[in-house]
Amino acid sequence: MLHSDLDRVTKEQPVSGTGSLSRLLPATAIAVGVHATDWREAVRAAGDRLVAAGATRPGYTDAMIAVVEDLGPYIVVAPGFALAHARPSDDVLQTGLSLVTLAEPVAFGHASNDPVRLVVGLAARDHSAHSDALATVAAMASDAEVMGALATAASVDEVLNTIHQFEGINP
Repeated sequence: MLHSDLDRVTKEQPVSGTGSLSRLLPATAIAVGVHATDWREAVRAAGDRLVAAGATRPGYTDAMIAVVEDLGPYIVVAPGFALAHARPSDDVLQTGLSLVTLAEPVAFGHASNDPVRLVVGLAARDHSAHSDALATVAAMASDAEVMGALATAASVDEVLNTIHQFEGINP
């Protein structure tokens, strides 16, 4: 389901240059070099950043973990990249993204895209916002250079600078 959504929104809604990522991903939603011993800790780190940014309540993090427990590691949408998310709920306060780089890659159990080094958390207030946010992430995920720079970023500023360059923004 997510793969087809990513493919559809990438084709329908190119977003590079719009500043969409910058609006959805504040510095408080980014963590670099996080230590996680398993996929649950990696997803929890992404959820903690959503909470820190004021996008969600902690219950949404639990829902993101439950999605993987129930449906498997389909959230690992590209080599080294997981898109953690759950359905829109009352635990989502505003649409937003988080981004976590892991100090050491973690296995999620995906046959071809493990291990994961970069986890993006996605929270959306409703299904329309969910599609818009997916379009933003899909555009970023389709750029291998950007994904590599994000996964190896040494600081929050490096992450933000990479995103600004991707969007064509001069901060």
